[in-house]
Amino acid sequence: MNNYKKFAPYGLYLSLLAAAASLGLFIVQRKMTLPLQISLAVIVLGLALAVFLDPQKAKETITGRQGKNTSNAFLMVVAVLGILVVLNYLGNTYSRRWDLTEDKQNSLAQESLQILEKLPSKVSVVGYFSPRMSKEAATQLLENYKSSSNGKFDYKFVDPDADPVAAKAAQITRDGTLVLSMDGHSEQITYLDEKEISGALIRLSNPDKRNIYFLTGHGEYELETTTQENKYSRVKAALEAKNYTVNSLNLLKTPSIPDNALAIVIAGGKVALNDKEVDLLKAFLEKGKAVVWLDNPSAESGIKSSDDLFAAYLKSDWGITVDDDLVIDTNVNPPTVIVADKYGNHPITNKLQNLVTLFPGARSVQYDSKHEKVVGYPLVSSSQASWGETDQASIASQKVSPDQKTDRMGPLDVALAAKNIDTNGRLVIIGDAEFANDNNYPQYGNGILLINSIDWAAGQEDLINLTPRDNTQRVLVPPTVFTTGSVMLVTVFLIPGAILAAGIITWIQRKKRG
Repeated sequence: MNNYKKFAPYGLYLSLLAAAASLGLFIVQRKMTLPLQISLAVIVLGLALAVFLDPQKAKETITGRQGKNTSNAFLMVVAVLGILVVLNYLGNTYSRRWDLTEDKQNSLAQESLQILEKLPSKVSVVGYFSPRMSKEAATQLLENYKSSSNGKFDYKFVDPDADPVAAKAAQITRDGTLVLSMDGHSEQITYLDEKEISGALIRLSNPDKRNIYFLTGHGEYELETTTQENKYSRVKAALEAKNYTVNSLNLLKTPSIPDNALAIVIAGGKVALNDKEVDLLKAFLEKGKAVVWLDNPSAESGIKSSDDLFAAYLKSDWGITVDDDLVIDTNVNPPTVIVADKYGNHPITNKLQNLVTLFPGARSVQYDSKHEKVVGYPLVSSSQASWGETDQASIASQKVSPDQKTDRMGPLDVALAAKNIDTNGRLVIIGDAEFANDNNYPQYGNGILLINSIDWAAGQEDLINLTPRDNTQRVLVPPTVFTTGSVMLVTVFLIPGAILAAGIITWIQRKKRG
């Protein structure tokens, strides 16, 4: 046995290497894997081998003075490790997250939290990510949903290269796709962000299709066309993302409104509706359905107020007047643009309180508050400095000035919601259709105002838009020569020099004593 004593230290070296490997495996994998179990077994085996090959040295190490010091140090290390293990266990069991970013970029918007709270069933998410596609951002975002879902949201990742059968069954055609499933329904997401995931959750929670029809045939804004100025494709995309089915409807060709229609949207127009079309819309509203009317000023549409039969119907039956004017605000350049930040207390505008809406050219609307069957809700108002210009010649010549006798002074309502308490019919009137075309839809709160108006009109108040989130712009200022020099002086010379000086002083003192 004496011949083998020289090999005893190798057992300790083996244990030390195995301990380092175990620590590395645990830090990387954070779970008890087979390699980690083997490493722990090697630690025990190495210690046992050292004791077996040189038992006398092991006894002296334990019972001697050095052994006692080593034992005390070992116990301290074990105690510290035990405390860390307990803290780690408590942290994993009772986890709490804090978002310290200025814009709360690592937190879900309040609307997303409400969507999670209203989930009728558990949602399972499968992310199809190959090794070539980073899943770090997806993991962080999905973990935000999971930690806020109260157990109703879970996720996992599948490598489509390693499991092509599962990828084919899920109809995956693009790396980095998420598939959300609930109650037999599923939604695919190929663009990873909070709005897309929350939109998919809304569609899963409301799987039934809701039909919205956009009126055509009178020069209205079109859902699909070649010019941004005349197109409402962004509106269509936003509605379809919320599980609406968006269709066009020409009452001149099809003189009836489909039974599945929840709401009719009239986006501008160059020609007034005829009496038969007005009768169809009147009957539609009397059934408890809804109309969203975006009506440009007559100076732009070319429709005379005397020819506007739908406006006449609204005034007689709903007590709502669409003024034949153009709202002017001298605080804005050009003054025909309305920058509105005054909103009524209504579900449509509650999410707009910190945003402005821009109207390139708007007419004012008003309602009779004494109407017995209709309740009106002002949505958006112009500023105190505005007025409704009624002189069409002045508008054409762009030489406008307020006339106290003929013009209404601001603030003026440029958007209005109304509800018939007998029929439950709903109406939203916005005095500008241009504000939601593809050029203007993304501006500030424009898109939110229109989509929320359609949601409310269709009786879908829970289908709210996500709060816009703007990133704070941060500028990295290069350090000055003095700053870089100071950092180098401290890190390269002062700190190492202090450690070296302490070592020299200690060595000198020990040499004097010994």
